[in-house]
This record gives sequence, C-alpha cells and structure tokens, in this order.
Amino acid sequence: MTAEEKAYKVVSKMYDNDPFSQWLGIERLEVGPGHCRLRMKIRREMLNGFAIVHGGITFSLADSAFAFASNSRGRHAVSIDTSISHMVSLKNGDIITATAIEEQLGHRIGHYRVEVRNEAEEMVALFRGIVYRKSQEWEV
Repeated sequence: MTAEEKAYKVVSKMYDNDPFSQWLGIERLEVGPGHCRLRMKIRREMLNGFAIVHGGITFSLADSAFAFASNSRGRHAVSIDTSISHMVSLKNGDIITATAIEEQLGHRIGHYRVEVRNEAEEMVALFRGIVYRKSQEWEV
C-alpha cells in the first residue's frame, strides 16, 4: 500500500467514526501523508448572538483537519496543544476551507499549521497544533 493510499484509508476510518465532523458537514477535498484539506458550509445553527459564526465552529473545522493530517501517516496521534487566531468574521452560507500542513514531524511529536480561508481566499483563522504520536498503528 502506498503512503497516499494509507493516508486515505486512515482518514476515511476516522471520518466514518466521527459523528461531530459529519454533523459539521465536512467534505474531504484532499488527503495525503501529513496534510489534509477540508471544506464546509456555515449553517444558521452555527451562528452566535452577533449573527456571525461561533469561534468554536472554525476551531472545530481546523481541529478536524489537524487530526486527519496528523494521523494520516498511520500512527495514532493525539492533540497536546492547540491555538487559534480569528481574523475575519463569517456569516450564514459562507463556505470555508481548512488546509492542514505538517511543519515538523518527529518520532513522538508533530507540529501542524492549519489555515482556514473563505471563498475569497482570505485567511479567516490560523490554527496551530502539536500532537503526541503514540506507538500504536492504525489498522486499515
């Protein structure tokens, strides 16, 4: 099995067992070893009292991209630190894309950057995450 096939199978297994990502309406656009690109549409129930998207929604999309990218090489990886900066507000009907990129991969620790962009390609949020890589392999 190639590294690309393994990444696709791992992410598919994760997504199939992830009701929250499914509820968000996440669409997988691209998956490969150490990276992932996801897209979703903002719905009314994702808005806060200011009629803009709740920050947790953007965080959740970025977190899913982070999780898929960090596990895509075939070892179980769990988040140990994350942060997000929000730059542009979103509204009902907006479509956003999260692109997770592996910045550093060690035996036990991995660093990832996730850019969330709107349809105009403006960066609406920047997420950074660190994972601990367990010795357990994904069975795919």
